[in-house]
Parts: sequence; C-alpha cells; structure tokens
Amino acid sequence: MSVTTISGVIPQLAQVADLGPPRSEIGIGCLMPWAGKLYVLNYSSHRRGTGTGTGLRVIERDFTMRKHPQAVDGTYANRMVHHPSNQIVIGPHMIDAAHNVRTVASLVDIRLCGTSPHLTDPANLVYVLGMEGELFELNVRTLECRQIGDLQKELDTESEGLVHFKDCFTHSGRLMVCSNEYMDADFRGVRSQGRLAEWKGTGAWTVLERKPFVGFGGILSFGQTTFALGWDQASAILSVHTGENDKWTRYRLPKASHCFDHKWQTEWPRIRSVEHERLLVDCHGMFYEMSPHAYDGRVWGVRPIATHLWVIPDFCSWQGMLVLGSDNASADAGGNLVTAEPQSGLWFGKTDDLWNFGKPKGWGGPWWEEAVKADVPSDPYLMTGFEHKCLHVQHQYGNPVRFDIELDFAGHGHFHRYTTIDVGAKGYAVHVFPPGLSAHWIRLVPQANCVATAQLIYT
Repeated sequence: MSVTTISGVIPQLAQVADLGPPRSEIGIGCLMPWAGKLYVLNYSSHRRGTGTGTGLRVIERDFTMRKHPQAVDGTYANRMVHHPSNQIVIGPHMIDAAHNVRTVASLVDIRLCGTSPHLTDPANLVYVLGMEGELFELNVRTLECRQIGDLQKELDTESEGLVHFKDCFTHSGRLMVCSNEYMDADFRGVRSQGRLAEWKGTGAWTVLERKPFVGFGGILSFGQTTFALGWDQASAILSVHTGENDKWTRYRLPKASHCFDHKWQTEWPRIRSVEHERLLVDCHGMFYEMSPHAYDGRVWGVRPIATHLWVIPDFCSWQGMLVLGSDNASADAGGNLVTAEPQSGLWFGKTDDLWNFGKPKGWGGPWWEEAVKADVPSDPYLMTGFEHKCLHVQHQYGNPVRFDIELDFAGHGHFHRYTTIDVGAKGYAVHVFPPGLSAHWIRLVPQANCVATAQLIYT
C-alpha cells in the first residue's frame, strides 16, 4: 500500500475513539513491537465508563492497521516482555509468538499502569499494578490472577479519585512502585501525596520519597542500575539506585515546561531502550540520552537532546525507526469545548531526528523554599548541554549568607569549588556564568542554616 507521511506522521494510523457520548481521550499508552508487528494499546481517561472505541490495534509491516478482535475499552499503559514464556503482557492481554491473544477478564476494568517480573517465581508470575494502588500477581501461563496488596493502605495515600499510581519495576531484589500525586496543595507544601517506594517481597514497604514520581527504567543485566523519574517544586528529578552499593542517589534536571507539573498532565514520561544498549529519556518536556550503567555508584552520561510540548505516553523502535505515541486531543469528558473528536497520532522517524526538535532549554534548581543546613551540599543539578546559564539565589535569613558554587566537570561525583556568591540579609542575588562554561553537574553549599531558593535558567 502507499503510505502518506506528513512530518513523520502517518494519518491513516491515527488512533480515533468514538465520538460518544461519553466522550473520552484516546492516548497511546503502550507501543510494543512483537514478532514483526507493532501492537498499539490506547486508553480512555478513566475505565470504560468514560468513553468507547479504544483498545488493542495491530500494525503490520506494510503499515496496514486493524483493531484486534480481543480489543476492550479501558485505561492501560503497561507493557513487558516475559522472556521465560516468550509472551508479552500489554494491558490485560497476553500475546504469544504466534500472535495468539488471551485476555485476563479480571484485569479489564483495572487502570493498569505497570507490569514487572516477580521476585520469587519469575518463570511463571509477574506483578501488575493498577492506578488506584491495586497490586496483583498474574500467572502468565494459566492467567490466574490474585490481588496481593492495596498500596493506598500500604503507602498511606489518599483515596480513589486522588491517588494516581504510574509504574512498577523489579530490580536488585525489590519491587519498586511510584505515584505522581501533585496538585495545588502539593505545590504549596501543605500536602505530599506522591510516592517512590520499594518492597523486598516480605514485610513492610519502604517509602523512599514523598514526591511525585512517574516511571522507572533500566536494563536489568547492565550495571544493576535503576532509574526513576519524578519532580517537585524545584525541578525534575532523576533518582538512581545502584546495585553495587545498594544506594539511591537523587539528581536534579531542568524542567522544559510547567505543562507537565500536574499529575494529570504528565501522562507517563518514559525511559526506554530505543538504540542498542542506550536509553532514551523523556522527562518534563525534554528528551535526554543516558547510559544504563553507573560507575563507582555514580551516573555520568546524561545529555539533553531536545525540548518538546508533546504528550508522549510511550515510544519504541520498530523496523529501524523510532516510533512516538501521543495523546493529542481530548474532549476531557466534555470539559474541553473546542475539541470535538478524541484522537492521537503516531510519529515515525529515526532517533537522530530528535536533535531537530526544540533546542534544549529549561529551568529549575536544587532548592525551592527549602530549609538548608550549613556545609551540607545540595543535590547535583544537571549543567551540561545548555548554552547560556544564570543562577538565582534567595534566602530568608536575617543575616547575609555565602553560598559556594561547586562544579563536577568530569561527571564522576567529585565537586570542586568554582566561586562563591554572597547574598544579603533576606536577600537575592544572581550569577551569570560565562558563555561556554559548563560542567556535568552543579551544586550549592550554604555557609549558614537558612530557608533558600536556588534556581538556574538555561537558554
């Protein structure tokens, strides 16, 4: 067949939901290449009661597309290859190498957001996570499914309608989960319902962060390193667990847009392997390239590629191309009065095309009205890959405060003092870095206890 492309988009492959009522969105929650075909699983906003016409679709090598007979309406954004059984889990479906599809009926009405290997029986079982915190064990051979946890209770989150779990990941002998709760009250600091948490298969869960987190990534056999994406008022966050020292380290990244702050606007930013043994990261409106390895317990290679405004719930490699799935237009249950038809497109190109997107730029920093202690360094904040840079520092202490600016120019976690910045009592100061000066990471060290804000603007 002839294929029409417009700036990488193939119009005949658009995902379009029913006009309704009820009207819904049709975001592309899962893209999974499998045995020569590309499986596309899209989602409505909140289970089957919020719209119809979504579900599993199959794209062939000749770019013809059909809706699969097993397609069901729902909210799905989970995909995983189960190598021991040579199947994929995508939404509530199991698909084998001959493209036989089985559907787990008990999971159809769960808003599925994550699937990961089981800690003790990975040959037969997987964990499946629902957005309301339901945690299941699924037998991929028999399709027996049982709920083993309610993470709203385990992690002390608020009730359905407010809680918003987003992903799970199994690595280094633990199951990790995250939720991205973040609304006005979280921004104002009177609520902290986002979670990054882990569980070792028995006993209690450990809450690692009470901040919004959206997704995990990593290549299991490479470096025993797990990456988790999140954010807070100050910046985007990259938390890294390194298996060699069993330690979590928090790094900070710029925000390329504030349009990704609210929990409903994030829509599953991802960490995916799209080229051989490399990771592509989509975080808060910016693409990055990243190595799956950590060296000496530290992350070295994080490089910004491009900024964008797209909502990209998933992306993958297929037939030598980079494929981006989107969530383009949503009627928002009737709240959006100028969007008539729920639809989302697929973009096809090559990974290097991303460098032709928007130039890397953004803002953020290590502190946002944070109580800091003398001589205690801030989190490392990304500095490399941006052209012009300036630092804004403000504090609320009644005396002047000096802040050391330290740079890690090699990227291995060893910081050196670059200069100092003196800020008057309850004052504000700005430091403009010379054009061309850069380092992998920057951090600040206060010389007095105070409540401080430090933000960097990159243009």
